[in-house]
Amino acid sequence: MRIDKLLANMGHGTRKEVKQLLKTGNVRIEDTVVKDPKTQVNPDTQVVTVHGEVVEYREFIYLMMNKPQGVISATEDHQDETVIDLLEQEDQLFEPFPVGRLDKDTEGLLLITNDGQLSHQLLSPKKHVPKTYFAHIRGEVTDEDVKAFAQGVELDDGYMTKPGKLTIIKAGETSQIELIITEGKFHQVKRMFEAVGKKVTYLKRIKMGPLPLDETLELGEYRELTEEEVELLRLGRE
Repeated sequence: MRIDKLLANMGHGTRKEVKQLLKTGNVRIEDTVVKDPKTQVNPDTQVVTVHGEVVEYREFIYLMMNKPQGVISATEDHQDETVIDLLEQEDQLFEPFPVGRLDKDTEGLLLITNDGQLSHQLLSPKKHVPKTYFAHIRGEVTDEDVKAFAQGVELDDGYMTKPGKLTIIKAGETSQIELIITEGKFHQVKRMFEAVGKKVTYLKRIKMGPLPLDETLELGEYRELTEEEVELLRLGRE
């Protein structure tokens, strides 16, 4: 990779600032001073230093966010604030993107990474990665609904969903439920409840695959995943 891209990705300034830094003669690959921004470097095998400090290279970033309502799951938008806008500048340098999407008015667990392979693995319909939601429902959720969801329900466009595991936490005029589904159609949870005559009034994703939402994260906060958590996602096991 080009030395200017490496340094920019690792937070040593914009490409323009990095070019200025290179001109000062304070960047070395091994023991050789490098001034040409086009110089190729292999960060896995070569040591790069800036002012004598070793540049720790990382290719991928893995973040868990507790997404708030009103923010959209996109990398950029001309009207609304995006989840990427909530990231620190040093994390935005990695050019990460949300893994899948949560609706604008849905809260909870959102993974953000620049690892396309892991993202594809988590979103691939063939992998059946479960996603767990907590919701408030207007209307009494019944055992009949549990049975209907277990078989799959027909959405407003005629699509038959894959089976979902619906658990009633509290039943009443306003019910509280937990739902596990393995697909992610547009507004799927809301539309599944509409199919049985109910309405979702609050929705929060609490788990993706084997990874639960870190409940210490306030809305809008995020943290890096641990190596163990990344490995969990790769393996797809609890």
